Amino acid sequence: MSEGKVVEAKAPQTLHDFDPQKKPKRNMYAFACAMLASMTSILLGYDIGVMSGAAIYIQRDLKVSDVQIEILLGIINIYSLIGSCLAGRTSDWIGRRYTIVFAGVIFFAGALLMGFSPNYSFLMFGRFVAGVGIGYALMIAPVYTAEVSPASSRGFLTSFPEVFINGGILVGYISNYAFSKLSLHLGWRMMLGVGAVPSVILTVGVLAMPESPRWLVMRGRLGDAIKVLNKTSDSKEEAQLRLAEIKRAAGIPEDCNDDVVQVTNKNTGDGVWKELFLYPTPAVRHIVIAALGIHFFQQASGVDAVVLYSPKIFQKAGIKDDTHQLLATIAVGFVKTIFILVATFMLDRVGRRPLLLTSVGGMVLSLLTLAVSLTIIDHSETKLMWAVGLSIATVLSYVATFSIGAGPITWVYSSEIFPLRLRAQGAAMGVVVNRVTSGVISMTFLSLSKAITIGGAFFLFGAIAAAGWVFFYTMLPETQGKTLEEMEGSFGKFGRKSQSYDSTHNELDNGKDQVAQVQLGTNVSS
Repeated sequence: MSEGKVVEAKAPQTLHDFDPQKKPKRNMYAFACAMLASMTSILLGYDIGVMSGAAIYIQRDLKVSDVQIEILLGIINIYSLIGSCLAGRTSDWIGRRYTIVFAGVIFFAGALLMGFSPNYSFLMFGRFVAGVGIGYALMIAPVYTAEVSPASSRGFLTSFPEVFINGGILVGYISNYAFSKLSLHLGWRMMLGVGAVPSVILTVGVLAMPESPRWLVMRGRLGDAIKVLNKTSDSKEEAQLRLAEIKRAAGIPEDCNDDVVQVTNKNTGDGVWKELFLYPTPAVRHIVIAALGIHFFQQASGVDAVVLYSPKIFQKAGIKDDTHQLLATIAVGFVKTIFILVATFMLDRVGRRPLLLTSVGGMVLSLLTLAVSLTIIDHSETKLMWAVGLSIATVLSYVATFSIGAGPITWVYSSEIFPLRLRAQGAAMGVVVNRVTSGVISMTFLSLSKAITIGGAFFLFGAIAAAGWVFFYTMLPETQGKTLEEMEGSFGKFGRKSQSYDSTHNELDNGKDQVAQVQLGTNVSS
């Protein structure tokens, strides 16, 4: 009869075929690992938040110009490029976990230097050191989290860095308000110096984390990798399938079950850069454009201008008192944090694409409304309370809509779409675009506001955000539920290139450059 056919079930061959009957409970071990790794993002968030208020008092104490202030605030994004560019090599050399520790140590030194700064030049040096640490942290946290997370909750866990950035911003705002009552000489130094505290907690906590299973496979340590996978997967079966997928991507024979294997280590990384930028396949070209584009539009839509210069924006809107400005910025930080927490629970339910498009649409409306209200205030001879209220409301709606989609999805998306062999460099290039764009925006906002008015600046940001919506709609396919090893098949010409193309491409690679294929992922540093 047909009963024998019903009993016989074909075992899943890949993670794509693996479909547990019951949705597994959230893996708390993977949750804890992602939480600890993502704490590195507090460093950037705290710096952004605290500098927005500290800048008021730095300008008064050191008697520096608006141009010097905007350079001081924005230059850390350029400095962070050094850390981001070095993080790929460092993380492949000493591992993801110790790279996170290294980031914490560097930022600790930078925070102390800023806290003890006697003058503007020394403060800039402290910003340089802290910026390198932030660059390391920004690149490594989402990469580690994506590599340790099961596919069922990767969106939720990989959004943690953005959660902690927002948490850090809120803590920075609160620190501004708490220390604003101290003397002018001491207050802003305390605001900056206290940033050393989270880096100490981070450095100690990260030592309890395991190493990334993908890095362990890249080093040939299969026995250690399966131990981590057993703890971070939803089942033993999924752990074996994840290991098989990683081994396949790393060019290790799937029937190899030794605890330690020898992996040839001769690739200098030149092949990775060539595959990314000189001779990319249609799928890889699409991935690169998508990753760099989402980072560009996230920052070019003016989020750092709003967060860093919120006291200035509220001042332009009609709030003149320092204390009231700082209290308003705390509201900004609180709203950002609440909505990023909402986003973390929606990423693996709603999906990346609909959440991102909804978010950016809300940002466009908020920016244009803010631009209109600030323009009306600028041209009015009397104080219009409705326009002041509308300005504050649209600042809050902007950071809310940003946090529910564009903020977290940028880091989730860019950390999960690159193939293993290209992931470290690809993620690093995304951070480079992110920080350069952020640096340009934050170092020119005050000058831009003077040149085309503050309302004009937000009209410009609104237009850029609208262009970003079109880009996301056109270029970004849905990645929800796909494993990291399957991801390349979602990309190609107009996002519809099938996986058969990519498997054919891999077979050609095996024939043309077998040595390079064995080394995939082992040296994604250059």
